[in-house]
Amino acid sequence: MDEAALRADMIEGLEHQIGEPLGASVLTALQRVPREAFVDDAPHANRASDEGGTRALAPATVARMLTALNVDEGDDVLVVGAGIGYTAATLAEIAGARHVHAIDIDRGAVHLARSNLSAAGYDAVLVDRRDGARGLPEYAPYDRILLEAAVVEPPRALRDQLADGGRLVYPRGTTVQTLVAIEPVADGVASEADRTEADRTDATAPDPTVDRPDAPAGFHTVETAGPARLRPMLVDGEQPGVERNRTRREDAERAAQGSAGHGWEQEWIDWEGRL
Repeated sequence: MDEAALRADMIEGLEHQIGEPLGASVLTALQRVPREAFVDDAPHANRASDEGGTRALAPATVARMLTALNVDEGDDVLVVGAGIGYTAATLAEIAGARHVHAIDIDRGAVHLARSNLSAAGYDAVLVDRRDGARGLPEYAPYDRILLEAAVVEPPRALRDQLADGGRLVYPRGTTVQTLVAIEPVADGVASEADRTEADRTDATAPDPTVDRPDAPAGFHTVETAGPARLRPMLVDGEQPGVERNRTRREDAERAAQGSAGHGWEQEWIDWEGRL
């Protein structure tokens, strides 16, 4: 069976799992993007996998995200969490490759995404190494922002980089996550009709063990797309391969430079310039 036929079977299974037909643009994007260029082992299996040290989302998760984003041709899109590059490729099919920007805090993931996108014919997608919490302000504002990492509330920088009338999609929560789409409200305050049933009826003190469903101030939830299980958003220093203990990290760096095991602080002095 050829790759196109396997891809068609995968998409049919996605529609069955999601319980509704995929929109025309999402369906076309999934049909056109060669997933085998991004995933080595069983690319058409509907499951998440580890690829080159980063996480490849399950096709059903990607389909839900694309549907929630509701991207149109020509929309400027930012993907926070480039991963393997597959989501960015599907968005390139919808919005146009030059309208898609992807960032990742992990240099290895950036290199992998760039390589995969190039091999699949999506060189025009911009992929850069950035702290996702800071976004990519150089190309803002964005009509759509996709956060491929779980957070209780999306970082302010991402909200600030969203265009008026734009949409931000992210997995809301920590241990229990829900994929949600939020949009800014015109006056900065959500109306009573925009608030969720949980918001309207919760008159008791919040349980700290339960993730609240609130949208950030000035935004309202316009759509939920089912449960999600994504890894939490990383801050600088937490990416794979980075030692988070500063003492151990600096000791390892000095050892790699051939520094002495003791008295290392003297190596920072420029003795030749002082004598």
